[in-house]
Amino acid sequence: MKYSIIIPVLNEEKLLPGLLSQLNDPLLKKKYDYEIIVSDGGSTDKTIEIALKSADTLKMQDGSIKRNIAQGRNDGAKMAKGEILIFLNGDIHLPSADSFFRYIDTTFVNSKYLALTCIVQVFPEEEIYSDRIFHWVYNTYFMLLNNSGVGMGRGECQVIRKNIFQVVNGNNEDLAAGEDFDLFRRIRKHGDILFTNKIAVYESPRRYRKIGYWGVSWSWIKNSVSVIIRNQSISKEWEQVR
Repeated sequence: MKYSIIIPVLNEEKLLPGLLSQLNDPLLKKKYDYEIIVSDGGSTDKTIEIALKSADTLKMQDGSIKRNIAQGRNDGAKMAKGEILIFLNGDIHLPSADSFFRYIDTTFVNSKYLALTCIVQVFPEEEIYSDRIFHWVYNTYFMLLNNSGVGMGRGECQVIRKNIFQVVNGNNEDLAAGEDFDLFRRIRKHGDILFTNKIAVYESPRRYRKIGYWGVSWSWIKNSVSVIIRNQSISKEWEQVR
């Protein structure tokens, strides 16, 4: 199998169906040879029920045990049959699933790159002017981090060769936040990462609406700095926003 799509989730009954409906297309799955793995962190809503209907594999957890997203991604990766791991968050949407896979197929698979990430934007139907400014700034910043040799790939979309994921021992499960930055920073020490604006993923603006852009930015910055300096995140838990 070529690809394993791993979706870590926790109480995503509202947005997960949209992503799964895009991916669970028999013709698309046959064309690009992929499986869908949903890795649940202990949902108490209808997430499990939804995943059972549309995912090829479901990793379930005891709801009484808290699992962070780093653990969820690692759990899914352990079940993966594909040579390339595609991590997508449960609240994202693809502008075009076929274009997304076609780009990875033609540009990444036979390249020298160890991992790939792309720009992130807000759902077009919910986008406001401040969303455009914020995401332009951060997408540019993340591109510069990769081009300068630091490495960065937001958890919304990470494409990683399975062998290199295993070499770096996957996500650091001790990190409640900043685990995506930490993973790509470690991958970058082994080779190049492709950051592209040729494809994109759309994310829900729910966290920005509740916490605000300054709040989200400060959380990202303080956790990233702490990961670099202490190999620990400041946040002990990444707050659910549903």
